[in-house]
Amino acid sequence: MNMRSIVMAAMAAAGLSGCQTWGPTWSEVSGSEYHRVDSNKFATIIENVDGKYPGPALGTRAYPYYKIEPGRRTIELQALNTTRNWIPGINLRNTVIDIEPCKRYYLNADFENRLLADWKPVVDYVEPIAGCSATPRG
Repeated sequence: MNMRSIVMAAMAAAGLSGCQTWGPTWSEVSGSEYHRVDSNKFATIIENVDGKYPGPALGTRAYPYYKIEPGRRTIELQALNTTRNWIPGINLRNTVIDIEPCKRYYLNADFENRLLADWKPVVDYVEPIAGCSATPRG
């Protein structure tokens, strides 16, 4: 390996050290629909977590998710209703969830009537995260 390659590798490693890293335990939230059976349930956009932008989404464009710290979190959601004349961004909702370590939460919008603007946030599904290690606190 020549000196230039060594220097470039060292610079790349130094640059990555400033990025946020996650230990063996983390949690994830997604606005994607897990169950697509209920016609009054829609995907959401996760606007913020505890009043802060959650950062860039991970995953794919169709199934984005955000890594967050476990614990009691206040999450602001925006519904993605696909019916005609829906105006996005006018009905934001907050939900408080006790986020468990090593779990992915699918947060959706549940409309009583899909033609109206009123909705409530729901946890559609919770699944374990592969490769995450829930370490005991203490």
